[in-house]
Amino acid sequence: MPAAEPSPSAAEVLRERYTRRLPARLGELAGPAHGTVQLPLHVAWSGLTRFDLDRPRSRMSMYRTVLAEGQHDDLITLLNRDLLVAQWPVLRTLISRAIRDVWEAAFPELAAARPAAAA
Repeated sequence: MPAAEPSPSAAEVLRERYTRRLPARLGELAGPAHGTVQLPLHVAWSGLTRFDLDRPRSRMSMYRTVLAEGQHDDLITLLNRDLLVAQWPVLRTLISRAIRDVWEAAFPELAAARPAAAA
């Protein structure tokens, strides 16, 4: 009887889940750049659901939530490519390693936006 394949780790399962949600390219992210956004219940089911994109903390909080909980179509309609790239150096420190690794592996432009490592 052949040996059973080992079960994937929780980290591998998470990475696969986030990878399946990714847009094909960052240019697909066509979300708003200004104004107020009301997240759908399936993305933000507790806590804040309304975010002001013109306030940096509010915008960062919304992006954290959408990256973690949004499905493919949510990413496309709620995230804005230019805002994501501009705030990535800070945002990447506020999201899980699985999300960060998946996005940076898929989009070298984000990996390049990382702050330089301290010497």
